[in-house]
Amino acid sequence: KKAKDAASVEVNRRREWRFDLPLPAKIEGKLPLGKVFKEATKIENISSKGVYFSLDSGVIIGSKLNLVIEMPQELGAGKKLKLCLGGLTVRLEELDKKTKKQGVALRFHKNYKILPKDLKKNKKAS
Repeated sequence: KKAKDAASVEVNRRREWRFDLPLPAKIEGKLPLGKVFKEATKIENISSKGVYFSLDSGVIIGSKLNLVIEMPQELGAGKKLKLCLGGLTVRLEELDKKTKKQGVALRFHKNYKILPKDLKKNKKAS
């Protein structure tokens, strides 16, 4: 019985709930050689600590990325809002042979901003 309990603990080691939330997002960051990139993607899942999505930009573990998620109007009482977050890449998946994209796990920094969607892009998530 102990072996079964230990296995279930290993499978369920996350402390935060993850939600499948396929929302459009824009990612900005720097590639390993310093080149700045911007890429549109779709979130696969999100929690209060991080997010998972796919990119074809070639980031590495430890990359600092900024993420802008366009929120559904229902969540903003009819207003178009965007959630601006920053974080560090903590895990990378194998390159998908069909899509040529790589799964990226990003752990959020503590700071985030919720802004009107039409606000000028002169502020970045920290």
